[in-house]
Amino acid sequence: MPAISPSFGPEHFINRELSWLEFNQRVLDEALDRGNPLLERVKFFCIVSSNLDEFFEVRVAGLKQKIESEVVGRTVDGLTATETFRAVTHRIRQLVEQQYACWRNDLVPALAENGIRLLGCRELDPNDLEWVRQHYNSQVRPVLTPLAIDPAHPFPQLLNKSLNVIVHLETKVSGEDRHRLAVVQVPRVLPRLVKLPRSDSRQDYVYLGRIICHHLADLFSGMKILGHWMFRVTRNSELYIDVEEEVNLLKAVEKELHNRRKGDAVRLEVEIDCPVEIRQRLLATLELTEDDLYIIDGPLNPTRIMTIYEGDHSPEIRDVPFSASVTSVLREKKDLFAAIRENDILLHHPFESFRTVIDFLEQASEDPNVLAIKQTLYRTGGDPRIVGALMNAVRNGKQVTAVVELKARFDEANNILWSRRLEEAGVHVVYGLVGYKIHCKMTLAVRRDPDAIRRYLHLSTGNYNPSTARLYTDIGLLTCREEMGEDSTNLFNLLTGLCQFQGMRQFLVAPFELHSRMLVFIQRETANATEGLPARIIAKMNALVDQQIIEALYRASQAGVKIDLIVRGICCLRPGIKGVSENISVRSIVDRFLEHSRIFYFENACQPQVYVGSADWMPRNFFGRIEVVFPILDGNLRERITSELLSISLADTERARILQRDGKYERATKKRGGVSHRSQTEFMELATGKTRSGKKSAAASRFPRVKLAANPHEPEHTKP
Repeated sequence: MPAISPSFGPEHFINRELSWLEFNQRVLDEALDRGNPLLERVKFFCIVSSNLDEFFEVRVAGLKQKIESEVVGRTVDGLTATETFRAVTHRIRQLVEQQYACWRNDLVPALAENGIRLLGCRELDPNDLEWVRQHYNSQVRPVLTPLAIDPAHPFPQLLNKSLNVIVHLETKVSGEDRHRLAVVQVPRVLPRLVKLPRSDSRQDYVYLGRIICHHLADLFSGMKILGHWMFRVTRNSELYIDVEEEVNLLKAVEKELHNRRKGDAVRLEVEIDCPVEIRQRLLATLELTEDDLYIIDGPLNPTRIMTIYEGDHSPEIRDVPFSASVTSVLREKKDLFAAIRENDILLHHPFESFRTVIDFLEQASEDPNVLAIKQTLYRTGGDPRIVGALMNAVRNGKQVTAVVELKARFDEANNILWSRRLEEAGVHVVYGLVGYKIHCKMTLAVRRDPDAIRRYLHLSTGNYNPSTARLYTDIGLLTCREEMGEDSTNLFNLLTGLCQFQGMRQFLVAPFELHSRMLVFIQRETANATEGLPARIIAKMNALVDQQIIEALYRASQAGVKIDLIVRGICCLRPGIKGVSENISVRSIVDRFLEHSRIFYFENACQPQVYVGSADWMPRNFFGRIEVVFPILDGNLRERITSELLSISLADTERARILQRDGKYERATKKRGGVSHRSQTEFMELATGKTRSGKKSAAASRFPRVKLAANPHEPEHTKP
């Protein structure tokens, strides 16, 4: 048995920010992959930009604040904030160059070949130009406000991520030529792509910004236009709320949302032909440097190009439609409460319909035997079926409580709106514990059954958002186990009342004990391996950052524990280090649906434990949020998770990338003569019972299994 290292140095860790950028590279790879349908490639192209926007708004903004502060230190990987910023800037420039080369050289020509064109005004014929002129006069011009820049008109406060045009003008003053600058903001309220009228199947678009630029003479009559260039500003968008000082959290969040629109600038994007003197003027005005400047040869706001993806186009250039059906165990059952009393029910979204969760809420709101409903809401999307069920429950005389997280990043305004509507309908709305985000996903329905008061529970790795439930892979559990019902009651009491955390029977709850319990589980596998007992860890999550967890995994690897990690995004663990992490593999799956479920498997010397929950292995999840990780106690469901969900993911050879020791990722490869596997396709086949050949699916049997032993300590299921 190799000696276990007592400590680990910076060389054993990957920088968090650089790891995130490698994730965005994997997203970009999907846009570059000509094996993907064209419109799906356009979608991934847009997602790359959306991801980068948030990265600048939060992570780069945070780095700049650290650089400007007096605090000097190094992260666990050994870099200072300044060194990280330089490395990040260099990597982003590589990404952006590759992204826009893909757009210009690949996507735009391919779209044109398929009858989808993005045209400039110079490419329009007289009829199109006339239509554009009328559209501008009727729809665009009334919304525009040209803003002069001179001693009487200071540079305007531009909104975060707004697209703007800076105009270089010449006018005569007392017979002399004078140069002026002005700014025109491209209105956010209007579609960024304007579709031209066509009598055939062609899809021709013109950028709204180009239409505005074409008609600048109308806005600056009597002036000579020397040039015009589009630019875009990204600002710090993190919320900063002193919870000790703010008595009213709702008002505090509203105030910070207003301030977010005016945060410090962190990035300037300009068109490639923008002159140096104009760039310098913008940088100086925004208090930015050349390090913050990105010169773009293409559209400045690709996220708005999603209009193309969402349009009505040929099915040949998009993914084959997939419509999730209700999970097989419920297809013949109308009474969800009766079905839950029979057995725990596992839901695998989006392969199995989220409609089951909505039905659970709607049945609870209508059932006269349901006395109370309690639910946590992190990102609702404002779906009327979710909040409508809660409102309907109030009208039906039930006691309804919603624990709403106001600080769900970039969903704050939406959550404020719906929390007010819920309050107006009579729902008791609570904003949770001071200082912690409420990130757990949980619904409790208290029902008077013929034999007893019983608590029915839905737990999940994903949000109560039917829209994202069609796009994210998540796990849900419906159960009425007494011990889980008791835990949920105690947790809701903690969130809504004044009480201390007293521990849980089955739940692992952050920030109180989740971190320590996960360390115990890892250390137990380490001890078992040292003693020659079966030991294995499989963990699936969105991000792995926590230093103590990573070091515990290193020690487990040194003891001989086989560790398979499926980490979609950030991974600061460095696999493949001789004598440290040789027994650890890390893979990331980027595919049609966003991998979002968190699953944790511990062999436990042939008495395996499987946990599912809302938390990644990150300090913010362990110590800054209310998270719930819950066990899968039903042996059949444990078998399904290990032999189906985890095994199929580990066997993916089409969309999985394997993390290398240097922090880069390489595509997984099938063994010589082996069969190629795409996990999400396999999950769709399992859900529908069909394979690509039309035969009944037997996907799980084709994969290496995680052998499960019977657990003699498994609690008996609660019976009615």
